Amino acid sequence: MYRDGLGLELLGGFRDHEGFDGAMLGRRGLPYHFEFTNEKGRHIEIAPTDEDLIVFYIPDQQAWKEACARAESAGFRQVASHNPYWERQGQTFEDLDGYRIVLHNARWPIE
Repeated sequence: MYRDGLGLELLGGFRDHEGFDGAMLGRRGLPYHFEFTNEKGRHIEIAPTDEDLIVFYIPDQQAWKEACARAESAGFRQVASHNPYWERQGQTFEDLDGYRIVLHNARWPIE
């Protein structure tokens, strides 16, 4: 979902490392990535709030529209943002676990 919906690359992963499986997603050459892990046999309750957000700034309007369409086709569900600021120039999406991303049609830092 995060790979296809946000255009991230699978940078690495692991299986059964002390009971955990994981995948690292991001973009090569950047000093950060998202790491998604799963502990075998453990069910995690959904814990996010409406304000636990990952925000992606996409200044080009056409690229932003394409990113929103990709997110929906990958399984993200568009939701109303709790904070009205994100509704003015962006769209908020929720993944299958209830975590939210914002695709914001603006440049960062905002000038």
